[in-house]
Amino acid sequence: MSSHTHNHHHDPESMKAIVNRLSKAIGHLESVKKMVEDDRDCTEVLIQLAAVRSAINNTGKAILKEHISHCIVHAVQDGDEQAIIELNDAIDKFMKNS
Repeated sequence: MSSHTHNHHHDPESMKAIVNRLSKAIGHLESVKKMVEDDRDCTEVLIQLAAVRSAINNTGKAILKEHISHCIVHAVQDGDEQAIIELNDAIDKFMKNS
């Protein structure tokens, strides 16, 4: 985790939508866990797991868009080059695991 901090400027409605997406993904993942515990068909489990992964990836994209639209715009205005470096690092990590 980075020690650099910059001022965050988030749209409250966007953040609420992101939290809702995460809550849905968590609920979906819990249901997949229950499917495994109940010894459900492996193909069904894999299909639902793929849906959870897609939901998480889409949430990551929403977070990225929010970050660029607000935090990065302000970082550029403030001359905060470290924020850009950290964004690039985060994109690399997010894309490597998606």
